[in-house]
Amino acid sequence: MERKGFHMTDMENTPKLTKGGQPSVTNSARRYWIYSPGEKARHWQEFYADKIMGIGWDELGDLSQYTSKEDMKTAMRDKYDPDKSYINDGHAVWQFANVLKVGDVVFAKRGKKALIGRGIVTSGYVYDKTRGEYKHIHNVDWTHKGEWAHPGEAVTKTLTDITPYTTYVEELESLVLGEAVDLERDDEPVGKFPAYTKADFLREVYMSEDAFETLKALLHRKKNIILQGAPGVGKTFAAKRLAYAIMGEMDKRRVKMIQFHQSYSYEDFIMGYRPNETGGFKQKCGPFYDFCKKAEEDNERPYFFIIDEINRGNLSKIFGELLMLIEADKRGASNSLRLLYNDEQFCVPDNVHIIGMMNTADRSLALIDYALRRRFAFYDMAPAFDSDGFKQMKSAINNKKYNALIDKVIALNQEISNDSALGDGFRIGHSYFCTDAPIDDAWLSSVVEHELILLLQEYYFDAPDKLNNWVGELRSALDV
Repeated sequence: MERKGFHMTDMENTPKLTKGGQPSVTNSARRYWIYSPGEKARHWQEFYADKIMGIGWDELGDLSQYTSKEDMKTAMRDKYDPDKSYINDGHAVWQFANVLKVGDVVFAKRGKKALIGRGIVTSGYVYDKTRGEYKHIHNVDWTHKGEWAHPGEAVTKTLTDITPYTTYVEELESLVLGEAVDLERDDEPVGKFPAYTKADFLREVYMSEDAFETLKALLHRKKNIILQGAPGVGKTFAAKRLAYAIMGEMDKRRVKMIQFHQSYSYEDFIMGYRPNETGGFKQKCGPFYDFCKKAEEDNERPYFFIIDEINRGNLSKIFGELLMLIEADKRGASNSLRLLYNDEQFCVPDNVHIIGMMNTADRSLALIDYALRRRFAFYDMAPAFDSDGFKQMKSAINNKKYNALIDKVIALNQEISNDSALGDGFRIGHSYFCTDAPIDDAWLSSVVEHELILLLQEYYFDAPDKLNNWVGELRSALDV
């Protein structure tokens, strides 16, 4: 049965019985692959006759010598093109040598439109030096040979694991017994990102080395953390720099940032249906789904998904069934769950880290409930006026009015901390005073009149005497 326009992302529910008496596709001992026997299937007749499947990249030598996918990609850059990342090719070749196993089912394809065979893998990886090309092989019992119209477009990679797409596998089995995937380009430059170290983090983010190590350890252990604190303590800035410092480079491709709001939903975040130009609806993947798929292809390097204003959204509604999968011990394919809008087994990769930010001074928001709290580690970020970094910046600016204003804000923060109606979560952060602009009287006045006083009006809306006192104190700092 051919359905025009069907892609691997257009899944619908189907019974979980395979055709022709084959084992269920949900059998965890067997994986399903779609494979191209050379460009335009030029080796198909040879591979079918010899009962093998092969893959190129002969310059790499015996693939069993590589202990990691990253080692393999490094060798690709050394032997082929140093300016390519080889994320997809490295993933496919690594899977060919290390993941493809005896008993797996392989569908052979030609281009994007035709299936030409089906077989069962009968050996592990073999490096056959006697072959002129395509020296990396597996033995395969090719059970079927012919030509069938592929439903929609097949993926373009040489080898793709399609096991999670149960409906797709069912349809291919039915064909033979009966929007293309958006791949990351392999010609993206690699090694072109500025290095970013712990020293860079400590210089830019006014935080102690112990605090940095604590955050790094929390992310490693828990996978998910929330940076919480008063407005202006630099939560967003710190989140991105923390990711860069752990990666060791400012690779923005591995960092994704979004913002939650009251109307944000599972359909926005994971997957749902959206109106299309013809008046119907089209299934659309959300940013977290796409990010996890991207990270899965590059699972030896860390990826960071940053959520601003995380407590503005209904997390149970947004994460849905994935709420369990974000837990540190529920990561990876062995904990996959079926998605609500797609007949697909989905998991959150182990290399995905979630960093949320929460403004503790926003009284319009509810706190995160206890069921969600145990899935995140929480880290309190405080104003950093006393940090070495901020003191160095303050000394470099060397402005009396600026210094006097900082002193007033430090005193104000102490009163806010002691106020039973406010507390530490309402203190004024140091980011209000960090700028690349020239610090002159006009800039200082703007900060006081249009930022700090407006904030105090919210804090002390029911205490006009206290408000007037502190407004006067802040303004007086500019008269020195």
